[in-house]
Amino acid sequence: MNTSRWLTVLCLAASMPAYASSGFKPIELKDAEMAELRGRYVMPGRIISFGIVMSSTWTNAVGDNITGTANMHIDKTTITPQFYVQTTGSTGTGTRPNTGTGNVVGGAGLGSGQGVTQSVRTAGDGNAAYNNVGINVENGVTPANNLQSGQVLVAGGTVTGDSAAGRVSVSANSGGVQMAIQANHNQGNSLQQIGAGNVLQGTVLTGDSNLVRNITQINVVMNNNGLNNAALNCNLDQLKGLRTLGY
Repeated sequence: MNTSRWLTVLCLAASMPAYASSGFKPIELKDAEMAELRGRYVMPGRIISFGIVMSSTWTNAVGDNITGTANMHIDKTTITPQFYVQTTGSTGTGTRPNTGTGNVVGGAGLGSGQGVTQSVRTAGDGNAAYNNVGINVENGVTPANNLQSGQVLVAGGTVTGDSAAGRVSVSANSGGVQMAIQANHNQGNSLQQIGAGNVLQGTVLTGDSNLVRNITQINVVMNNNGLNNAALNCNLDQLKGLRTLGY
């Protein structure tokens, strides 16, 4: 149902007699129901496109690098939403790094958090690790020209890439997407996971002089042509119609 038809129905409902408007009687929500609510209401047709970009990069002490990127973009032209994965790597110019000797223990509960969970645990020296989650909402008229490329990530499948720095694995399972890096020479590992309403980002460092970045970006483009005056007045008339019921 398009927006104009939806608004017409609301206007008609607001003009009905009080005895015919019993359907508007408020119902108290239980705590369990309210706990499932997320975000705020958006009028139909306002969201033009939606996308997710995940990226993890590991660079060791000698400059060896491994990067994994997964992105999904949805708009009115999308037939089947899919994640596209790309992996890249490069070799540094330094000598082979020393094998990491650090030992990180505990942290079993980090994988069962609700909402956004971020952690950095290190048993080495000179390391730097960053976890970032961003939500970008902008106005637009037409969807951005987002040309997706890479290998399609199928349900239950895994895409991997290797370099001198380590291996990156991107998998789709349990209704979510996971991106993991296992660094060579026992330097550590990183993990990103999104799904079931939760975001997890974590890094474990057991070597020295590593640089790790985990980034998850959610992009939303909304129609900047908001409700016109007629539509707003229709909503006000609907609310006025509820007064006859004592609300």
